Amino acid sequence: MLEINDISWRNDKKCAVALGYFDGVHIAHQYLIKEMEKCAEKEGLQKAIFTFTKSIKLGHKGKDIYNREQKKEVMDKIGIELFYSPDFSVFSSLTPEEFVKDVLVDSMGAKAVFCGENFFFGKNRRGNVRVLAQLCDKYGLEFNKVDTIEADGEIVSSTLVRNTLEAGDMEKAGKLLGRPYAVNFEVVHGKKIGRQMGTPTINQVYPDSMCTPKPGVYITRTTVDGVMYASATGFGSRPTVNGTSITCETFIKGFDGDLYGRKIKVEFFKYLFGSVKFDSLKELSRMITDSANKSRIFLENGGYLDKK
Repeated sequence: MLEINDISWRNDKKCAVALGYFDGVHIAHQYLIKEMEKCAEKEGLQKAIFTFTKSIKLGHKGKDIYNREQKKEVMDKIGIELFYSPDFSVFSSLTPEEFVKDVLVDSMGAKAVFCGENFFFGKNRRGNVRVLAQLCDKYGLEFNKVDTIEADGEIVSSTLVRNTLEAGDMEKAGKLLGRPYAVNFEVVHGKKIGRQMGTPTINQVYPDSMCTPKPGVYITRTTVDGVMYASATGFGSRPTVNGTSITCETFIKGFDGDLYGRKIKVEFFKYLFGSVKFDSLKELSRMITDSANKSRIFLENGGYLDKK
């Protein structure tokens, strides 16, 4: 997959392009992308995505579900050939027409354009679907507006995914995303209290820009060097050890090794219970071990672990 961040770049191919921020690349995004791919395959065009990164906070966008690396990974697996993702500041001053001409036509080589009904673009979000259709007609682009889709009577959106994560409903979040919700943050040093108790955990810190799940303990699956392990993850302020900052700590059952400085994928499957303050570290250790055992049973019964 070719990644481009520079709008002065010129594509030597013609493409069909799906437009959007694609936060989470949820099932509605996937439907939009599949419609684009059908067109690309039929007309012999490159399969392209236009998205962007945020170096500044945008009032019309909530906190991120996925970081850039996760988004790229999913797009690559889907089969996207051109991942076009400049920083928002690079193109945000363009008028709607400049965006279509300079970015879509001149840089990307777009021949067909796909977007959802709530797509806005151009300086101060002056462009909408109606404006985009008019500009596509002017510049000879095939325009396609893709309908929204529903899940259990709700319109699927990134906002719905965020609300679901914040409620701790990982089963629903997984259904909306089309895959388990996951993080891949770098493992950092903690206070090593888990190691002292015989239940060492990996510590990962959510960036301020990222949406966070409901505080509590979760059944998770952690992948290390291609091997999937049952794990239990606590997200919260660690009340038993008088913690104040929010941490994401995962006990990986059956793994013993040094993961500091590495980005490790942790997938969330089920909320077990909320944050609890235990009277002793022994009780805390027992809870961690019990949660990891529940995780193993859940994941094995669901067929979510590789057979060994």
